[in-house]
Amino acid sequence: MTNTPSHGAAGDDRDGGTRGPSGATGGWHVPEEDLRAYARGELTAPMLWSADSHLTACAACRAVLAEAGDPVALDAGWERLDAALDAPRPGLPESLLLRTGVADHTARLLAATPVLRRSWLGAVGAVLLLTVLASHAMRGTTSPTLFLALAPLLPLAGVALSYGPALDPTYEMAVVAPMHGFRLLMIRTVAVLTAALGLNGLATLALPGYGPRALAWLLPALALTASGLALTPRLGPVLAPSLAGAGWVVLLVAADAVRAGADAPLAPFTAAGQGAAALVAGVGTALVFLLRERFDLGGGTGPAATG
Repeated sequence: MTNTPSHGAAGDDRDGGTRGPSGATGGWHVPEEDLRAYARGELTAPMLWSADSHLTACAACRAVLAEAGDPVALDAGWERLDAALDAPRPGLPESLLLRTGVADHTARLLAATPVLRRSWLGAVGAVLLLTVLASHAMRGTTSPTLFLALAPLLPLAGVALSYGPALDPTYEMAVVAPMHGFRLLMIRTVAVLTAALGLNGLATLALPGYGPRALAWLLPALALTASGLALTPRLGPVLAPSLAGAGWVVLLVAADAVRAGADAPLAPFTAAGQGAAALVAGVGTALVFLLRERFDLGGGTGPAATG
């Protein structure tokens, strides 16, 4: 009867291999001490490479590795793997932000801004398109009044919809994020302004016949946005921009009532009106900076504490 080669005492491997798991037969096997080190994550190259390659084909060594491993650590490892596999994949905007060096939590909160979704951007684009078409239909006027009146309200509405528990579906995540409420609001405000002003700019290019007058919406847009932000700690993220927008509408109605003629530009779109808008924008920005602590006290969600 012919005996099958087997592992004997230490160093007594008839196949020239190293002693492996007890009861294992055949050629070389990973030593038990190395398997324990492998299970603890302490095995180093080049033995680590050999063990990795061998374990894929040797059931006996895998059995010994399973006995040597810590079951609690193994279960924790599987849980981490499951969590990584189940985690949502970042979308294109979030991926681009991560590639530019933005922190992952900041990128997630920025990408989750409600008004940066395609539905909102599409709606804004449709409104601007209709406004541009209406302005082309009234080419006899000296300025695109309808477009100039509407364009400043879009960034203000975007900022209002980007922050606060009533309108932001990711508000709870934003509250526990490792950043101040003021910083989050500023990040989202810049993102919203970039998107809204970009769309407004494209719409302005579609009105070449009016020349620089078609850009008269820019300073009022910044003034309205700054005013809405400055009022937010006191009035909340919904009422504050609503009042700013209502004030803009009232101003336009009053300006229309006192203007010299039907073809004369409204006061906010004259040189004096543009200067006043720049002044309001500057004062509003300064107030936002001075009141930045109140965005954290009140959370940007309602009247802040006054004491």
